[in-house]
Amino acid sequence: MSVSVLLMICLAGPCPQGPPLRSALGFPQTPGQPPRGQHLRVDAFGYRPGDAKVAVVREPLVGYDVPDPFTPGGLLEVRREQDNSLAFHGPCSLWRSGVTHIQSGDRCWSFDFSSLTERGRFYVLDPATGEGSEVFEIRPGIYRPVLRAALRMFTHQRCGTPKAAPFIRDRWTDDACHLGPGQDLECRSILDPSNSRTERDLSGGWHDAGDYNKYVNYADEAVHGVLDAFEVAPHLWSDAMGLPESGNGVPDVLDEVAWELEWLLKMQGPTGAVAHKLSVTDWSGTSPPSTDPGPRYYAPDTASATISCCGAFAHAAIVFSAQGDPTAQTFGAQLQQAALDAWAWLDANPGLIPSYYNNQGFSSVACEDSPYGQDMNRMRAAAYLFELTGDVVYRDWVDQSHTRAHLFQWGWVSPWEDVAQSGLLRYAIHPGATASVSGAILTAYRDEVSGVDHLGHFQAVDDPYRAYLADGDHSWGSNRTKALQGEIFIRMNTLGLDPGQAPLYRAAARGYLHYVHGVNPVGLCFLTHMDTQGADCSVRETYHRWFADGTIWDRAGPDIGPPPGFLVGGVNPKFMPDGSYNGPPLVPPLNQPILKSFKDWNTDWPENSWEVTECHIPYQAAYLRLLAGCMR
Repeated sequence: MSVSVLLMICLAGPCPQGPPLRSALGFPQTPGQPPRGQHLRVDAFGYRPGDAKVAVVREPLVGYDVPDPFTPGGLLEVRREQDNSLAFHGPCSLWRSGVTHIQSGDRCWSFDFSSLTERGRFYVLDPATGEGSEVFEIRPGIYRPVLRAALRMFTHQRCGTPKAAPFIRDRWTDDACHLGPGQDLECRSILDPSNSRTERDLSGGWHDAGDYNKYVNYADEAVHGVLDAFEVAPHLWSDAMGLPESGNGVPDVLDEVAWELEWLLKMQGPTGAVAHKLSVTDWSGTSPPSTDPGPRYYAPDTASATISCCGAFAHAAIVFSAQGDPTAQTFGAQLQQAALDAWAWLDANPGLIPSYYNNQGFSSVACEDSPYGQDMNRMRAAAYLFELTGDVVYRDWVDQSHTRAHLFQWGWVSPWEDVAQSGLLRYAIHPGATASVSGAILTAYRDEVSGVDHLGHFQAVDDPYRAYLADGDHSWGSNRTKALQGEIFIRMNTLGLDPGQAPLYRAAARGYLHYVHGVNPVGLCFLTHMDTQGADCSVRETYHRWFADGTIWDRAGPDIGPPPGFLVGGVNPKFMPDGSYNGPPLVPPLNQPILKSFKDWNTDWPENSWEVTECHIPYQAAYLRLLAGCMR
């Protein structure tokens, strides 16, 4: 049977939006294994031996995947892939007496096989129905290849450099992009585009998302996230992860983030202020990136971009200066001076703070932070500068501004408050912090996270898929929000704020990781093309100019598909196609329970798939630090 015919298999396969990728490619199933259905959800990669392991069993009652009646037997089994022998058996428990879980539209059961610590490859079997799960693995280093693939997403997003073998697999190689006339080597001001005297070399950095633009106020969140992923577990990051810089004596994760930091340094002018963004004037872009001819322009300096770079430079200076490599230390010193220059400009221009960038000349997103966001981002920058320099000016800034955070104004810890929370906590653990302020921050954070609004949802199993978010928190980029919620729990343990309940916080955080890896109602691992790492039901498409609809990189299976490891945006109950769309109803993601508002596709306007499947460097960084935190 041809691949194209295989891909037309109906939705009765275990991946609700297509057959397993390995099946589509013609890989045989191990003889003797049961058929894989849509009703058993496991982490597509697997579990570490000592970690909690909970499979979710589901009967869909509302949504695109009904009718599909299913009732599991009272006992489920875990069997070895090699010979189908029994490794574990135990009961499955009905969630809340069988009521429908509103967010998913499913009736759910859980199957806890945490006591199985044997290494190997396994699947869950319901002997009563004969249905099996996706195969998964149990071993200590199960997530290391996933970590590598997730980091290398940023390598594929590099701008202005060849993506060449052996660092990039042949199917995704490309020449250097955006170095042509009117592009990044001679980028002009959008306010004076005919004036050659405004030309600046702004080459390098990462493409922001599925477009090829570069935004400072998104870049800083990606930089902080990648640095956090390194700091939470430095032992995970080798100097041999297949980057062009591998073997230079610096962990590859720092080499990768340095690529973005070097571009941010170019965006900073001699006054210390930072240009807001670099973009085409519209939303154009061709595939692959090296063929994209569009002229690109830089925006004027803004306070928000300067604040963003100030904090990112200071954070990175701390990390690079602590490395043993002299080149890294020199780079750290350069970053420190850049952070100080940015702060000096902010001090000298209080009337320009907050900025309200008007996006003049551009159609692309303005990417302006709110006044509150700028205030909290500057507070975070002050926390890093205090740690970096010891200057009490920065300590005093945090002391005077911390009560403006929603943590104190509203008693609110939230994945939407990561900027404020990360800055407050960084300051609070510094030995030179004002004791009363430090204590207030740590107490407020601990009390909120240990209460009903966070740990309480996990303890009450308010989400049978074990990745609770309130209804309104599911929106564009929900996978990032899930990752940031997991990070809230990880910080409780890294800071030692509630040691008596450390195992609960650990398990709560990993629930969000397992959700991304396939323990979700749609049954997909939300990382692209990860079949080579065991995730047969990984998403096959992402909205991206390079891997666009109709290109040879469109869909994994019939086409090359996108590279492995790109996190897509995730479920979005607020998705709407453009008003001009007049095709058949886009169901899903429309008209679905919240956790089924997803479709694995990448069609451009007017279907607007970017609201669901676009990648984005802040999404990727949030996932990377969740994964590293769960591996520590």
